[in-house]
Amino acid sequence: MAAVASISRPSIASLEAPRLAHYFAIGLIAGAIITLQISVMRVFAVGSWSHFGSLVVSLAMLGFSLSSVVIFAGKDWFDRHWQGAATGALLLVGPLAVASNLAAQTVPFNAIFLVSDPEQKWRLLANFLLYLLPFLAGAFFLGIVFLKSRTAFGRVYFADLTGSGLAGVVVLVSMYLFAPETIIVVPLLLWAAGSLLWFFAFGAWKSVVAGAVVAALSIAGYLMLPGLLGIPDIAVSQYKGVAYARNFPDGKRIYRSVSPFGDLQVYASSYMHFAPGLSDNAAFGMPEVPANTYVGMYRDGDGPEGIMRNLAPAEQVYFRYLPMHYPYVIKQKPKTFVVQFGGGISTQAALNAGSTSVTVAESNPMTLRAFRDPVLKDVTGDILAEPRLKVIDYDGRLFLANTSERYDVIDLSLADSVGLSNPGGFAISEKYAYTHEAMRSYMHALADGGVLSVTLWNKEEPPKSVLKLYSTVAEAARTFDPQGAANDIFAVSSYLSTTTVLFKRGGFSAAEIKTLRDYTKSMSWEEVYYPGMPYDGSTAQKILDDYRASIFGSGQDATLTQPAADATAPADPTAPNAACDPTTPADPTLDACADAGGNAVPDVLPATAQQRMTWHALLTSGWAKLASDYVFDVRPLSNDQPYFAAYVKVADLPLTLDRLDLFQDDWGYLLIWATLGIACITAASLVLLPVIFGWRIVFSRSRGKLGTILYFACLGLGYIMVEVGLISRFTVALANPTVSASVLISSMLVFSGLGSLFAARIFDRASTLLPVVLLAICVLLLAYGFTLSPVLDWIGAYPYAARLLLCFLLVSPPAFLMGMPMATAMTWLARLGKEHLFVWAWGINGCFSVIGSAAVPIVATSFGLSAVLQWAAIAYLIAIPAFFAVLLPSKAPAIRLVTA
Repeated sequence: MAAVASISRPSIASLEAPRLAHYFAIGLIAGAIITLQISVMRVFAVGSWSHFGSLVVSLAMLGFSLSSVVIFAGKDWFDRHWQGAATGALLLVGPLAVASNLAAQTVPFNAIFLVSDPEQKWRLLANFLLYLLPFLAGAFFLGIVFLKSRTAFGRVYFADLTGSGLAGVVVLVSMYLFAPETIIVVPLLLWAAGSLLWFFAFGAWKSVVAGAVVAALSIAGYLMLPGLLGIPDIAVSQYKGVAYARNFPDGKRIYRSVSPFGDLQVYASSYMHFAPGLSDNAAFGMPEVPANTYVGMYRDGDGPEGIMRNLAPAEQVYFRYLPMHYPYVIKQKPKTFVVQFGGGISTQAALNAGSTSVTVAESNPMTLRAFRDPVLKDVTGDILAEPRLKVIDYDGRLFLANTSERYDVIDLSLADSVGLSNPGGFAISEKYAYTHEAMRSYMHALADGGVLSVTLWNKEEPPKSVLKLYSTVAEAARTFDPQGAANDIFAVSSYLSTTTVLFKRGGFSAAEIKTLRDYTKSMSWEEVYYPGMPYDGSTAQKILDDYRASIFGSGQDATLTQPAADATAPADPTAPNAACDPTTPADPTLDACADAGGNAVPDVLPATAQQRMTWHALLTSGWAKLASDYVFDVRPLSNDQPYFAAYVKVADLPLTLDRLDLFQDDWGYLLIWATLGIACITAASLVLLPVIFGWRIVFSRSRGKLGTILYFACLGLGYIMVEVGLISRFTVALANPTVSASVLISSMLVFSGLGSLFAARIFDRASTLLPVVLLAICVLLLAYGFTLSPVLDWIGAYPYAARLLLCFLLVSPPAFLMGMPMATAMTWLARLGKEHLFVWAWGINGCFSVIGSAAVPIVATSFGLSAVLQWAAIAYLIAIPAFFAVLLPSKAPAIRLVTA
């Protein structure tokens, strides 16, 4: 009977030497937790904004931290009742995942009003607490397993990491099969398989049956309960673009495709109008503005990106009222390159303008697939089949950096247009197409006399993103043409609409400047810079002071409400008048030139005046002082800091607390600071709780406690900063943050798992070998920080399958080494009998992982992505001396006095 009992019920000794089935079960369950993490990120991306999905990493780590605190406080109880506790935690993972996701859809939050409406903060907190529950249950299970398998920790840790890593690949593939509203079924299936295998490994047949029933009910409930209860599968924010399309009376979805590249949907409606920067004069200069011109394309609910229908010949004059027509005013029959296809408007404009050939790049394969679908082929007239068109299926920035081809026109018009029209919601979204390195690549790819045209949304007051664009283009121009940069630029804007910057290789001629100015006037757009533009900066400081006062002043000392006479642009005797005679008579819009009013001084909005003084400072002198005095941070974008975000200067953050309503468009950046603060407070609490509840144990049984805490804190901080930081970096080559996250997480965890397995070979010589490993990690991270950018640019030019493989392997050297320190130290704690410190160390690691994941976007936006790896390297460097505290015996050896 005793033999039968030992088979039918798990025994404590069984986890001291786990069998193969145990390892597989642990891998599956750990994989379920990581796939749940990625799946919830997808739910957040579709329902609200992807920025909130990134905080799920913190939630998962918080679950591990909190569970370790509870296990530490009740270690003796968990030692006696571990079987029931592990079984209960394991069986709860699935039901909690289903219930939390369902409940979260009933308390949607509106991120737009997050800083001004207290209710939204509570709703966001409710979402985070709900989604914390399944991670907490999974963390309890794994924490108990680690506690009971201390002597085999290295192998169990290998199973945990490797299972998690391989599951990342599984969820990546599953995104082709499951829409975001059903994606959580993937972690449920992995959890069900892992649970049944776990119970089977112990021969606990009743638990096998119970697990099968709970799993079946969980999966069925996830798929059926939303319909039965009238709860949406995913509650989409009413301020997401797709929500508007769904509410149009005749709104109809005509296309949908799901993949790791996003949930791509196309809607048609007669109410849909998408005219990016369309001149107001179109209503007067055209007999009739084309009706039903666009259908809207949405990625994860964000949009629309306009897809223009195939216009009839009589309607095609419409293109000439769009700002992307600018380069074709002075370039006839050009060889054109469009950096990003997007919705195809720039491509259609290039074809309509008479380009002899158009090369267009699109890194998202699902976009090209959509345009090859019969539905969109009918809408666009099968634009991809146009004989003059050549498609490059990867990042246009990378193509231009490596090609020997030269182009007459390179167009970057409203790429990622939705994100850049509302940058606050995308505070940690990388925009590599707009960095000064990218701009230099575009300039180098121009033929002699070629024109680079960049159009960006200009929807902010005070201006922010447009000033970042100006400083970026100016820096690239000064680098490319140090002597002639001031003659290479022509810039215009339309208030709260768009801005367009032209760069001409070799500089603009006087005739070209006149032609462009005439065209600008005919469109009623504002000139903000052209070569030789007169400038009087007598009111510049007042405008800067008034803008600062409008944000951080008392509210009574700003004078920016009305246009004022433009003191920065005195009367120009060469200004065009009613007799303007454009050099391109084939363009009918140029016949609409209005009377300039002779030498009358126009009224200019402060935003326009600010843009004019910005260009003057950038191309002459005084930019450093202007940037310092301006209310927002408008430093140029680089591959190291590719963010249209982080506009509030760090020194001004305390001043925002009593006027958060003024920062509605920068809530994402402010939120990451709030997240870091909350993470630090939470981590400190979780570190101190064991001291409060187990102070006798903490202070009496183990030597080297402070050093051990520091060691595991450094490991948690360093590892998560590398992981999250590299996700942002690898977006350069992989072109999509979801794919980047899946590949990076998978690679990091798989190779770290192999490292933890290999660590068994150095356990006995850890005091000499592990410091070398930690130093090697430090050196590798520093090297990656300095060299990763060109390597990823090189990888990005390969076919996508090759890019996936190369990125997966590129992470392997540091990831393999980073798997050793944790396994080695935990094994030594078990060997030395520091059982309570063993549990606490696991929690410390999780706590500082929470801090690290919250700190990454702040470090990246403030100091650069390379700084993220440098900070991680410093953490591993500090861990070297701290490791020797881990090796101290639990009690000091007794000192025997020898008498003579």
